[in-house]
Amino acid sequence: MAVEIAETLQTLGVPLLLWAVPDARTGGRLRLNSFCGVNLAGHALTRRGLAYEYLLQPVDAPEALHKLEQAARVGHALRLLGRTRIGLVGDHPPGFDTCDYDVDDLQRLFGADVAHIPLEAVLDAAAAASPHDRQVFLERAAQVVDNLDELGADATGGTAGVYSALRKVAEKENLAGLAVRCWPEFFTELGCAACGAMSLLTEEGRPATCEADVNGALISVLLQTLSESAAFLADLVSMDAESDSGVFWHCGLAPVSMADPDVPIRGTVHSNRKLPFLFEFPLRPGRITIARLHRRGREAGADDYQLVIGGGEMVRAPKSFGGTSGVVRFDRPVPQVLDAIMGHGLEHHFNITYGDVEEELRMFAKWAGLPVLALT
Repeated sequence: MAVEIAETLQTLGVPLLLWAVPDARTGGRLRLNSFCGVNLAGHALTRRGLAYEYLLQPVDAPEALHKLEQAARVGHALRLLGRTRIGLVGDHPPGFDTCDYDVDDLQRLFGADVAHIPLEAVLDAAAAASPHDRQVFLERAAQVVDNLDELGADATGGTAGVYSALRKVAEKENLAGLAVRCWPEFFTELGCAACGAMSLLTEEGRPATCEADVNGALISVLLQTLSESAAFLADLVSMDAESDSGVFWHCGLAPVSMADPDVPIRGTVHSNRKLPFLFEFPLRPGRITIARLHRRGREAGADDYQLVIGGGEMVRAPKSFGGTSGVVRFDRPVPQVLDAIMGHGLEHHFNITYGDVEEELRMFAKWAGLPVLALT
């Protein structure tokens, strides 16, 4: 019976939890023999390759309720990713193998799909955006920063057009997230940066990742679902053993809810192209979870992926670099984290979210059939 239930639940994308209730050692009859029951079921399920979680707790134990809540969130994430579409705008820059993806693998692993959207179509739609549509972005940005007028109306209006174009295509194509070729065409064709537009889309619950990183966008959707807060795709740009800290950074597309409340958010220009519109702020202190879908081989199949999982504490610090950045103290010493990244040849993009959802990610990996690579 347990096997038939598990097989049915697996087809529905619903996780299975085996719950045993401890027997009181009374000296009399073994009344429930509950643990032996889940032991029998666990063996049968394992022989058939069916994943499960387990509990050995009284019915009123707070730990049991917590585990049930975790399983419910993970089950929701499994079903959500099974109908997720990621919009790929353009293609990743040459040489950025870390942003490569395989739609067949993503469908086999998660049921997720990728909609390829021509970059030229988005550029044309951004250039043709109406004043009314641009105003939506500009009013939102003005609520966040107080220096919008200093950055030039043409360029900030250009970013507003990008926001309008990306938001409309996401709504039309029913996209849960976007992976955008953010350079160089937005700079060269529109005279503006896409970063500020992508930041607000992420803040609205539709993660937008740069450099056309499809796998990064998908894991941002996963983290956002598990943590019920925004996720940010970032480069890890600094590792310092002396201070035992690293720095997560990107040009200026972190969601504004991640900003340190003690530091004003500023609108700024891209550090390389000197064009707006980007948000600039240090990330707020707090517990973070780190994840990455890692593809081990260039010609890997769906059985050659790992889910990288880690954690740490974002600490309050002045901004390390222009754009959006945060200083993190990992759960393991920096040299060990560095060895894990370089020793396994991990991708240069990492997904982060606030809160501790590492256990939920491990549950997700088990039910998705993904090996876990511990970063911390």
